[in-house]
Amino acid sequence: MSGGWNTIESDAGVFTYLVDNLGVKNVQFEEMIALDADYLNQQSPVYGVIFLFKYPVGQKKADEAVDGQYDFAASENIFFANQTIQNACATQAILSVLLNRGDLDLGDQLREFKEFTQAFPAELRGEALSNSELIRGVHNSFARSSPFIDEGTRAATEDDDLYHFIAYTPINGILYEIDGLQPSPISHGKCTEEQFPEKVIPVLQRRIERYPATEIRFNLLAMVQDLRIRAAEIGDVETVAREDEKRKMWIWENELRRHNFVGFAHEVLKRAVASKLRDGKYDEWIDEAKQKAKDRMSERKKVRGEKEDIASP
Repeated sequence: MSGGWNTIESDAGVFTYLVDNLGVKNVQFEEMIALDADYLNQQSPVYGVIFLFKYPVGQKKADEAVDGQYDFAASENIFFANQTIQNACATQAILSVLLNRGDLDLGDQLREFKEFTQAFPAELRGEALSNSELIRGVHNSFARSSPFIDEGTRAATEDDDLYHFIAYTPINGILYEIDGLQPSPISHGKCTEEQFPEKVIPVLQRRIERYPATEIRFNLLAMVQDLRIRAAEIGDVETVAREDEKRKMWIWENELRRHNFVGFAHEVLKRAVASKLRDGKYDEWIDEAKQKAKDRMSERKKVRGEKEDIASP
């Protein structure tokens, strides 16, 4: 395989334009700020949800699922791929929803990928996904630019904060949890498309309850139909305009992710120093900066002293 996979953020704008760049039509993501079935139902049609959580490093795999039941037979009938490479789980979770829907326009290339891997076992599907230049290239185009390259690698320990993406989606009347690190899809019982918001929320709540009450680092994104479609159908001009503005912001934010501003800041500083040196004001500029720093420190000490006086009995 040529090239690796970079980490991407759990962000509605990132995921929306990721699937758009893969050729998928009329799909977007909405961030869920609360585990609320009514709110999720308002986004209908909901195709699935992508859940981000802290992965318990060192946890031993059990013969039985902690919640729900392994459905090994389903691996042959639905798209399920083992995760075979690091950092691919976000896109893999997204594809676990997309490639199990029969009502979405996937575009030519993703449809061909689905057909090509249809008869593959889960591990080989994972290898095919990891080696797809299209999917890897689109995925990496949304990674944050960083000037710092870590040349060393090591095995993760229990002290590391590692995060993992999984998908929940209704397939053939069953609510499935699809996690590439598990041996098969996990069934959470019968579930129609209409029941999905009500059925998935308790499953997510039980998953979160496995963690200490102090753990709040979770993120949930719903994969839904482009909200402008339904708004346009009912003549909701305000929603269409609001969604258009949101997409403009997403495009801007995604462009910022691609730029390395450390180099930009370094170049600005070099030019500023060169300008002061050229004008013979470099020492004056440094002395002025030092004095401002001293003034700020004195002001902070003064404020801190006043607070201590107020707090004294």
